Amino acid sequence: ARHAGDAGDLEIRQPTDAGSGVRDGMFSRTVAPGIEIRLFELKDAEPVFDTVERNRAYLREWLPWVDFTASPDDLRRFIARVREQFSTGRGPQCGIWIDGAFAGSIGCHPIDWPNRNCSVGYWIEERYRGRGIVTRCCESMLDYLFDELGLHRVTIHCGVENARSCAIPERLGFSREGVTRDGEWVNDRWLDLMAWGMLEHDWRARRVPLHP
Repeated sequence: ARHAGDAGDLEIRQPTDAGSGVRDGMFSRTVAPGIEIRLFELKDAEPVFDTVERNRAYLREWLPWVDFTASPDDLRRFIARVREQFSTGRGPQCGIWIDGAFAGSIGCHPIDWPNRNCSVGYWIEERYRGRGIVTRCCESMLDYLFDELGLHRVTIHCGVENARSCAIPERLGFSREGVTRDGEWVNDRWLDLMAWGMLEHDWRARRVPLHP
């Protein structure tokens, strides 16, 4: 892909089938025994919607899309968009699967290839919180983004008061970079957002895994 910039045209290589996580255009990674992250498929719309329905009150406290997810058709449209995102080399949006059952999501917002960066988001259903599952899934996704796609920077944005969500980038060694006041309208209120950042050399320097 070619991108015009102040210094002239710059060619940015965008991997379309990078790394061991991609097979026949499908992305998946085994995170731990019984835990997998996998690119969403249209057939996932029903189980994802059922999980959102069971956890709606819990999820809507921090996530703006929950109130706009009223049927499996809403999720089919979302899945179609994120599959197109992946097929055009802009990064995966995945389900978290525990013992074969859908339990949450992790993925990157469209990659900014000229600057080799993206942001990552995640959620997991209430019954699985506090078990370190999202942290492990983030580790796996970050390994893919930095080591296999060659990104330079990844960010995570969390509600300042969402202690559980903020604990994940902190545990992973992200740097706290600042607060965006009233950064997002969620559940009839403004949320301040904490920005967390990780650079490729810092990720590689912390190679000791959090989980043996």
